[in-house]
Amino acid sequence: MKKRILALLLSLALLLCGCEIYLPVGPEVSGEGLTVQFIDVGQADCALLECDGKYMLIDGGNRDDSQLVVSFLQDQGVEELEAVVCSHAHEDHVGGLPAVLAVYPTHAVYAPTRTYSSSIFDKFVYYTDQQGLTITIPQPGDGFDLGQARVTVLGPVKSYPDTNNTSLVLRVEYGETSFLFTGDMETEAESDMLDYWEGRTDWNADVLKVGHHGSNTSTGYRFLNEVEPQYVVISVGEGNSYGHPHAEPLSRLNQEGAVILRTDKLGHIQAVSDGKTITFTWGNQSAQPEQAEPAETGFIGNKNSKVFHSPGCANLPSEKNRVEFDTYQSALDAGYSPCGSCLGK
Repeated sequence: MKKRILALLLSLALLLCGCEIYLPVGPEVSGEGLTVQFIDVGQADCALLECDGKYMLIDGGNRDDSQLVVSFLQDQGVEELEAVVCSHAHEDHVGGLPAVLAVYPTHAVYAPTRTYSSSIFDKFVYYTDQQGLTITIPQPGDGFDLGQARVTVLGPVKSYPDTNNTSLVLRVEYGETSFLFTGDMETEAESDMLDYWEGRTDWNADVLKVGHHGSNTSTGYRFLNEVEPQYVVISVGEGNSYGHPHAEPLSRLNQEGAVILRTDKLGHIQAVSDGKTITFTWGNQSAQPEQAEPAETGFIGNKNSKVFHSPGCANLPSEKNRVEFDTYQSALDAGYSPCGSCLGK
């Protein structure tokens, strides 16, 4: 509850008087900081990270975004890339990467697979080969430095038939600040990842790139309760046919007290960390970050089974056996377990 109150105060401060998050003093870092740019590629994902003059690209939007992404990198003065990361093989993430690899010398290329049945992924492999590189399939716990920033791979921890669940999950730390990138990973793989790392890693992230463009299949209650982001970025296309972002994850983010920054509303979004403070700017100056309106609030526990549910669950207990909880964490603290149907594992 204290954290939620703090997050709400931080949110109010951003909306009323600027865009800075003030965080506890952490490890000393020098230089010009870590810059994370969430490029507005519509219904797709693309982020450029820079620290100490070293650049990393995570995803490249759709095939049709190729020129946009290459031009953006040119405008930023990029001459080479330390790493190119394809979170997973779907076109809205890998589409622009062949063009990037055709232009920019790259030191390492990461993806969850080296084979996928699509022409655009084949081009991604081709241009990786042209640079004399082999796609690296990282394992959980692998990592590398980007200047003074540390990049750690947290998932996936299993093999999955669903390509979304194969998404590479990256934690980027700079000083006391942290960013979490989740590709399109869905709740099944999120829970498996939490189980795998239980007691062995800190999930808290100041900024979360929301999974799967704000789909209800991702960013589940359990995952969000562990990450506890203060700010979230949703890369999503205006008026997209999927209805992203869905009301349910927006409600979950609201309950967490997170400020929501959406590329369909704000355009290009930039976050700059000096190791203690994260400063946001965005392209559409007529728009502001938002607090989502909750579709539903609170949780309902079953006194007999000690299981708690979302209010819309089909398995709610009878009125006489119900107990209400304000937050997901308060239900856990009372010794209740989340419903596998409505809340995941």
